[in-house]
Amino acid sequence: MLRMDNVSKKYLHRGQTVTALDQASVTIHRGDFVSLVGPSGSGKSTLLLMLGGMLSPSSGEVYLDEQSVYALSPNRRAELRQRKLGFVFQTFNLIPYLTALENVQVPLYLAGMAPDEQQQRAAALLDRLGLGQRLHHKPCELSVGQQQRVALARMLTNDPAVVLADEPTGNLDPETSQQVIEFFEQINDEGKTIVMVTHDPRAAARARRILRLDNGQIVPEENSAERLHVA
Repeated sequence: MLRMDNVSKKYLHRGQTVTALDQASVTIHRGDFVSLVGPSGSGKSTLLLMLGGMLSPSSGEVYLDEQSVYALSPNRRAELRQRKLGFVFQTFNLIPYLTALENVQVPLYLAGMAPDEQQQRAAALLDRLGLGQRLHHKPCELSVGQQQRVALARMLTNDPAVVLADEPTGNLDPETSQQVIEFFEQINDEGKTIVMVTHDPRAAARARRILRLDNGQIVPEENSAERLHVA
């Protein structure tokens, strides 16, 4: 479903070339749950953004369902993201002056869904995530964990085949982090493909596969909690 072939990404920083990814190749199959781990600056977020069609590689190819993502025009890439991809970020990116319901409605509005249908779908998703009694609360009126659940509901609005998550538990307490990972396991069991960047070894160990990045390169895969020294 997702594939990177010999992808490199280079930046010019203060007159020097920085290599964020170096000839990275990986295949992520439909229904997989992959954790991306590695030290800060190893290229994890760069790799995730490239898989999501938001950062062009310097060289190499990225494919989604055998479609070369960066061979598409920017508008076609945006359409592809809207149809097939869902994004979750550490910072939630909620609109502060909108309610939980309205935040979840935003992608539905942009997709042209009728207002009544927007409200029904958004309310159903929030209810699924335990926020049925918080529909009309603004982000500042919600706990950090509740804000993340609003972001998760918003991510599901277009029923994405692929979920890309960048440190989704980074701002959460251990109990809420556990709830988020359990939710990812649930939607993965329902058939969604998940790629998750994380620094948390316990969260990483819950995935089906672990990819480790170091200095922009993907090193041999790990697939057991024991290799991450998780009790």
